[in-house]
Amino acid sequence: MPKQVIVSGATGNLGKDVVRKLTELGYGLHINVREGKADAYADNANVSNYLADLANAEQAEIFVAEAIVNAGKIEAGVLLAGGFAMARLTETTDADIERMLTMNFKTAFHIVKPLMKHFEVNGGGQFIFIGARPALIAEAGVGSFAYALSKSLIFQMADLINAQGKSKNITATVIVPSIIDTPDNRAAMPGSDFNKWISAADMAESIAFVLSDTGKKLRQTVLKLYNEA
Repeated sequence: MPKQVIVSGATGNLGKDVVRKLTELGYGLHINVREGKADAYADNANVSNYLADLANAEQAEIFVAEAIVNAGKIEAGVLLAGGFAMARLTETTDADIERMLTMNFKTAFHIVKPLMKHFEVNGGGQFIFIGARPALIAEAGVGSFAYALSKSLIFQMADLINAQGKSKNITATVIVPSIIDTPDNRAAMPGSDFNKWISAADMAESIAFVLSDTGKKLRQTVLKLYNEA
């Protein structure tokens, strides 16, 4: 049976390339969709859709439970859902922080919690997260305080997963792009040299490698795909 993988954020710019790459490799994908996108990838036999808002812990738990029932066993979670906002510390409100925490941390945590339990009783599994350079380099995060703060929790969660899962064949990998070459980012930074950015296809290739038989042997991994940006 093909490897079964949960993918969040599958309908976004990065998600589309990841779905394309992983289905080309024969993976069975289980994705959450929001109202109005229930027919996403309807023509792709490798993709199963589940209506769920990952900001809601109960909906996320039901999504994971249904995916497990349908798949029999989930072997990895590729967690792409997230969002971005600009604002320096002195311009940031409590609401800004809550929004970024929900989009970038809670949407991942709500999948990790039930999937971690599944991995612990089924011989292990992989988590793949998308990090952010502003969470690693303070100077890069000055202009996006809430975003950088929320993304820093992804690195901490990955470390804690790796510590808890060390003896259970459970691993967490964080892939960190500089700037992903998407239409939204091009529109936001029209004067940039896009050749120095990272393409969504390159991100998808790196995710596919981590999921491969060789990539599964990686431990405590942070992959920095910065290119020349």
